[in-house]
Amino acid sequence: MAVPKARFFFEEVRAIYGEVADRFQLSGPVEKEWVVASSRYSVGELVYAVMLDRREGSVVTSVEVNSDSIFLSMELEDLAMALGVVDRRGGFSESARSQKQLKNSLLGQVVYVELVHPLLSEGKAEAVMIQAGARRWR
Repeated sequence: MAVPKARFFFEEVRAIYGEVADRFQLSGPVEKEWVVASSRYSVGELVYAVMLDRREGSVVTSVEVNSDSIFLSMELEDLAMALGVVDRRGGFSESARSQKQLKNSLLGQVVYVELVHPLLSEGKAEAVMIQAGARRWR
């Protein structure tokens, strides 16, 4: 199996996250390919960062709050657990060793975005993420 190229990753993220981005009025995607390919959707200080690590063959979504005074980040599944919207780990895959695995992983991860977003909206993201134990960078 071959890990998908960044071009395919970006196409799949746009296709899978597009409806959710529209519904939650998220801007993006902002797509970059540096060490890992990343596609970011945001509203205000809240950012959903979807990243493809071709070396590891994995795709992960992290949730971030990025403001002038603070930068917080937390893996999507960890946040969902901390907020109590899921009761156990393993609700989605992070495997991206093939195009099919990438697509299935993204489909599972976007469901978690739909679960956590209502709790992070309306300017509550920073407080909720701190309470959930997000990693604080500044």
